Amino acid sequence: MSHRTFHRLGAALERRLPEQRLFLKSDRGTRFVRLGPWTQALVLGGTAVFVAWSLLATGILMIGAIGSGDAREQARQSMIAFEGRLDSLSKERDLRAAEAAAAQARFSVALGQVSQMQSALLASEQRRRELETGIGLIQETLHTAMKERDASRLQVARLSGGTAHSAAPDAAAVGETLSLVTAELGETARERDGMQTEVAKARAEADDTTFQMKLLEQRHDQIFSQLEDAVTISVEPLDQVFTSVGIDPKTLLAQVKRGYSGQGGPWEPLVPASLPGGDTPQAQADAARAAKILEGLDNLNLYRIAIEKTPLAMPIKSSFRFTSGFGQRWSRLHAGIDLAGAYGTPIYATADGVVTHAGWENGYGNMVEITHPYGIKTRFGHLSAVKVSVGEKVSRGDRIGDMGSTGRSTGTHLHYEVRIGGEPVNPLSFIKAAANVF
Repeated sequence: MSHRTFHRLGAALERRLPEQRLFLKSDRGTRFVRLGPWTQALVLGGTAVFVAWSLLATGILMIGAIGSGDAREQARQSMIAFEGRLDSLSKERDLRAAEAAAAQARFSVALGQVSQMQSALLASEQRRRELETGIGLIQETLHTAMKERDASRLQVARLSGGTAHSAAPDAAAVGETLSLVTAELGETARERDGMQTEVAKARAEADDTTFQMKLLEQRHDQIFSQLEDAVTISVEPLDQVFTSVGIDPKTLLAQVKRGYSGQGGPWEPLVPASLPGGDTPQAQADAARAAKILEGLDNLNLYRIAIEKTPLAMPIKSSFRFTSGFGQRWSRLHAGIDLAGAYGTPIYATADGVVTHAGWENGYGNMVEITHPYGIKTRFGHLSAVKVSVGEKVSRGDRIGDMGSTGRSTGTHLHYEVRIGGEPVNPLSFIKAAANVF
């Protein structure tokens, strides 16, 4: 800026802000302070900047307070909805298990009835064959008797010189024999017809039983499909929760299972190797599906245990403002997040665990460290008061201290860290993942 331009700017400023004099009177005399145009401009500019900054900071604080209140309400509503969903899934699982047990019982009864009908059918078939054999023997005997009768008649005719009256007694005996054979054949035919009727009834009952078994199999398949869908819908979001925070779900479930593996008495599998029905392919397939469903329900229960011991919660339940995130700050790693609030704000444990540090720590000031299962630790720094001691077991939601500004701090806030295997990770990933659980 040239001297001429500066002079013109000063003249314009002097017209707007003429020189003012501030008189200061005392016992020793009267003094005055001269306020030139440039001085007045600087004072007015500084005042305007201060007012603008105050309005902006107040707006940010109000937005943060409103946002934190909405987040807590959403978290509470999500937790209520999740608990309701778990209850409904549990009731649905129990109902499906009861239906499966009842269907299995009906299936066993139907199999028993079919077995009895098959036995009766085989017995009737055997009886029919025996009757056919008896009829064949009777026919052969009758044929032989008729041949013998004819031979006797010829012999009588030769002895009597051609007269037939002496053969009358033999004819009468043959007629009586024929009457007996005819009566026996009639009785055999009636028994055969009766057995054919019984066989037809047994076949009809067997066909009806087969139809009922097919309906039962379709019902079983529907029940299995509903249970499989319910387990999949419940387990997949939990897989995503732990994957999003950098924890392998399979490794996590294996660790939980090792920690909860106690049992007593003779060991028996939850699902038998084969369901009633023998070693048929359908029975083996049903047993495999049932085992997979029970495995999914077991994984769901293991996830429930893991969630209680994983820091998927907010350490502060009252109003706060997010002031600093995770990552590099001033060429150094900021290993957690900073949440600012009122002095003495209660701080809560975010998961079940054991207190491994409770007291002063350089940089952190008053600090609480909680060790959780599966290699996870949480740290709470700059506390004004510590409410727990080393070795104490805490649960999610237990109060462990109060917010303060101890250690290397520029104001009242909580420094919150999450570490896995000793390495710091972003706590916000756990807090965001909690929205899919609670």
